[in-house]
Amino acid sequence: MKLGVFTVLFNDKSFEEMLDHVKASGLHAIEIGTGGYPGGSHCDLDALLESEEKRNEYLAKVQERDLIISAFSCHGNPLSPDKEMAKDHHETIMKTIKLASLMNVPVVNTFSGTPGDSEDAKYPNWPVTPWPNEYGDVLKWQWEEKLIPYWKEVGAYAQEHNVKIGLELHGGFLVHTPYTLLKLREETCDAIGANLDPSHLWWQGIDPVAAIKILGKANAIHHFHAKDTYIDQDNVNMYGLTDMQPYGEVQTRAWTFRSVGCGHSLTEWNDIMSALRTYNYDYVVSIEHEDPIMSIDEGFERAVTNLKTVLINDQPSQMWWV
Repeated sequence: MKLGVFTVLFNDKSFEEMLDHVKASGLHAIEIGTGGYPGGSHCDLDALLESEEKRNEYLAKVQERDLIISAFSCHGNPLSPDKEMAKDHHETIMKTIKLASLMNVPVVNTFSGTPGDSEDAKYPNWPVTPWPNEYGDVLKWQWEEKLIPYWKEVGAYAQEHNVKIGLELHGGFLVHTPYTLLKLREETCDAIGANLDPSHLWWQGIDPVAAIKILGKANAIHHFHAKDTYIDQDNVNMYGLTDMQPYGEVQTRAWTFRSVGCGHSLTEWNDIMSALRTYNYDYVVSIEHEDPIMSIDEGFERAVTNLKTVLINDQPSQMWWV
């Protein structure tokens, strides 16, 4: 496995300054935002698509520092009822797939998207209970009329370009659990898989190790984010796991994103790394920083330090003892 970082947390640095910082921190991979919610401060998508020379210069700067690009990421909502947003996010996804193909980047990370409740909707609608029955009717319509047709088309395009799609299992989007990911994959193609982030599993009550086993057996883990979640049971008792308080309300929120090791023990993170290796994910572990009580530098450095103690770097040796 290689340790990497989702570089949007260093948006205040130039591309080369970011690369130098990542290299000096002892990492080996970068995940680059190309647009959508993460923005594209380290990637001029259109300029790179238009010029082979610029692509070669870009890659040379990465390779000079003995780094790789693990993924391009363009998280967005291509199914949004806001037609302008949906168009922008869709075009960004398609351009990112094309750029990934041209630059031999194997994975494009994004969200599955969430449409509204009908063609006339103004806002996304995320049903989370089957009753009253209209919620189930909305979900059925969303999957059959929007989600599956969209990802059949985009998945086929990704397959043609030899690129894998890592959908982040994130609350608020239709694909947010191992089941919904595998259901969509079955209805589309194997290019569709997970950008697995334990932080989004923990607050839903999903054990990340169990999720890795489920998805790993299906060869459906395309990328991995390293982010933690602290769950405050006292606040869960008040607000529930679907807590709608802003992320900044740390004292009262039911759960809060944290740097690796600040929400769950390193023993649990060790188990996660072991499960990834056991179930054939041997690619990049990409740090994502969204800790509200730590600076970017401290949260990043804490994650680097903790992950270096649990990451499995070398290939296993032969079983000399048997």
